[in-house]
Amino acid sequence: MFSFSRLTRSQALALCALPVVALLAVAGLAPLPFAVAQPGGTADVLGKHEGKPVLTVSGVATRETRGELRMTTIVATGPQMDVYLGDVIDGWFRSDRAVMPKDSVYPVGDDVEEVEKHNLGDMRKSQDAATDAALNYLKANGVDDTDKVKVKADLGKIGGPSAGLFLSLGIIDKLDGDGSGGDLTGGRKIAGTGTITADGKVGPVGGVALKTQAAGRDGATVFLVPEAECSDAQAELPKGLRLVPITTLKGTVDALRALEKGGKVPSC
Repeated sequence: MFSFSRLTRSQALALCALPVVALLAVAGLAPLPFAVAQPGGTADVLGKHEGKPVLTVSGVATRETRGELRMTTIVATGPQMDVYLGDVIDGWFRSDRAVMPKDSVYPVGDDVEEVEKHNLGDMRKSQDAATDAALNYLKANGVDDTDKVKVKADLGKIGGPSAGLFLSLGIIDKLDGDGSGGDLTGGRKIAGTGTITADGKVGPVGGVALKTQAAGRDGATVFLVPEAECSDAQAELPKGLRLVPITTLKGTVDALRALEKGGKVPSC
C-alpha cells in the first residue's frame, strides 16, 4: 500500500504536480479553437489593386484625384490551420498579433471554399451598399445625373464588408471631390475601415488595432475609425497617425473637408 507519509515534502509536491504537467503537455499538443490575426495589406480605392483599377466609374465624367483612400485589412490563420497553446501565448504577448475565437473569424466553418464564398458574398453586398450610399449622398447634395452613374469595384480576393465606407468615399471623390473643386483627401494618405449601409450609416468591423498598424506601415497620416471602436484603435496606435471617429458617410465627408480647411475635426 502506497503512503504519502513515507515521502519527503519535495517528493510529495513533485508527485502532485505530475497530473498538472501531463495536462499542460496534452494542451500544448492539442489544437485550440482560435485564430491568430496580424496586420494585413492596404489598398488605395482611388488607384489599382493587383494591377487593376479598384473603382471604375462610368456613365458620367469623372475627375482626376490626388492623395489616397486606403482600405485596410487583417490576415488570420486559415480556417483549416491548427493553432496551438504556444501560438496563443505568443499572440497574447505581441502587439502585432491578436488571438480571436475561430468561429468569430470563420462563422461558416472551416471549409476553405465556403469561407471564400461567404467573404466574397459579403464584399459584393458591401460594394452595392457603398454605391447606393455614395449616389444617395451626391444626389442629396445637388450633384446631377447620379441616375446615369455605373460603378464597378474590384478588390480581387479581398472579402468581407469592411471596405464599404472607403468604396463610398472613392466614388464621391471621383465624381465630386470635396464639393468645391478640391480633393476629398486634400492630397493626403487617408486610411481607415468601416461597413456602410445604403442610407450612409457606418458600422464597426473588428481588428482595428491591427489595421491602424497596417495603415501606419503604408504611410497613412489619418485613420477613419467607426466611433464605437475608438478605444480599440488607440491601443497600438502608430506614431503620427491621427484618429478621426465617424458614424455616417456625411459626417466622414464633413470631417475630411474640415481637415483640409483647418476646421474642427472630431477626435477619439
